[in-house]
Amino acid sequence: MLATLLRPFRRKSTPTVEEVEASVDRMARIKAKYDAAQTSADNSNHWSQSDNLSPDAANSKSVREVLRKRSRYEVGSNSYAQGIVKSIADITIGTGPRLQLLTGHEKTNDEIENEWLEWTHQIGLAEKLRTHRMARCGDGEAFLQFFTNPRVRHSVKLDLQGLEADHITDPTLKGLANEVDGIRYDEYGNPSEYLVKTHHPGSDVFYGEDDFRIVDASQMIHSFRSLRPGQHRGIPELTSALPLFAQLRRYTLAVLAAAESAANFALVIESNGPANDEDAAPDPLDEIELSRNMATTLPNGYHLGQVKAEQPVTTYGEFKKEILGEIARCLCIPKSIALGDSVGLNYSSGRLDHQSFFRAVDVDRSYIETHELDRIFAAWLFEYQLARSTFRHIPIAKLPAHTWFWDGLLHVDPEKEAKAQKIRLENGTTTYAREFSRNGEDWLVQFNQRAKEQAVLTELGLEFGDKAAPMSEPDENQGDENDG
Repeated sequence: MLATLLRPFRRKSTPTVEEVEASVDRMARIKAKYDAAQTSADNSNHWSQSDNLSPDAANSKSVREVLRKRSRYEVGSNSYAQGIVKSIADITIGTGPRLQLLTGHEKTNDEIENEWLEWTHQIGLAEKLRTHRMARCGDGEAFLQFFTNPRVRHSVKLDLQGLEADHITDPTLKGLANEVDGIRYDEYGNPSEYLVKTHHPGSDVFYGEDDFRIVDASQMIHSFRSLRPGQHRGIPELTSALPLFAQLRRYTLAVLAAAESAANFALVIESNGPANDEDAAPDPLDEIELSRNMATTLPNGYHLGQVKAEQPVTTYGEFKKEILGEIARCLCIPKSIALGDSVGLNYSSGRLDHQSFFRAVDVDRSYIETHELDRIFAAWLFEYQLARSTFRHIPIAKLPAHTWFWDGLLHVDPEKEAKAQKIRLENGTTTYAREFSRNGEDWLVQFNQRAKEQAVLTELGLEFGDKAAPMSEPDENQGDENDG
């Protein structure tokens, strides 16, 4: 009885060699495999650059510097690259965001909105945001620092200074544990301080290791697209497309060189004579100067010919379109915007391409609102309350209810969009506020303006739209009656 109870706790005997081999074979049979995880002679070169580095190690200071320099070179030298970056900034930022307060105090809302608008005009906020967005695309990250500018023609002297990523770095090269190339973090992972070089590292001004200042995180806005969790510094959004720009330029130059080489030969003299007739044969590659409108004769057996121009080839345009389409994909923009040309697109395909792009613009604007505009508005409102000593009923610690309006994204077919808008309003699936916001307009401002216009029309006895009386059509027989 006792032996039976102790049997499960007895130590098993040492497995035999056959048992071990069978166990290993069974484990090998159930081990999952993936084609992408296999290394062969065919794909070893392709995967040779793959690594297991952390986000910050992969995007080290030296790597980011190389990517920034090459991206800036392409944007500055390649018209397509520059046009793409400008298009992204112009479409996303447009003429600049507009503020609408929702505090319930109409007088307060109007005054703060007007003062904010005036301040943004004085400091050129829209232009700075466009430059900021272009830097985020071309450099991978961009910085805006708050500072006091006494020359701002407004009661609020707050201003914003744009800084390139080169300014934010650690000149001491200490490499602290809580620091990532000039950005120091607290124990919770929040930025606490920024080390800002006073002069750009690429400038011709002499500077030393102590030529930097420490800026509190509350005075700095750092924007970049995080591609991996735990990433602290950004790389250019054009990174994956940089080799494609080089291919496009090389192919274009090669086609141009081939076409020029063919065009440099005006005429070629060919001979049907025997190859060993040295007396009659001219010197190889001998050049003959031709006179305009001349007539001449050639020796027996000779005739004139021209080099057949075979460049550019018929696939040249298709190659450029495919390369630019691949470039545009990493930026989530349609090929038509990258090319600046919509030839070959019909209405349906053009609208479908732009819908995904407009969604990407909405996502980008949402990031700008929460990460940049709300912080700018909070800093401005704090300074405005101190300067005016008014509106104490608006808490400083918490932003009042508000929303941001952007320029409307133009529709491919305005007529069809207007009909769809009318249907949405009639069946109650939308509101006037939402429809006006699509065009970047404040519904309350538009309704007030419409009321003013309607009052003037009523006073003058004019009517437009549905209420207007239709114009009387001429009687078909009127001309005959007059003639008779």
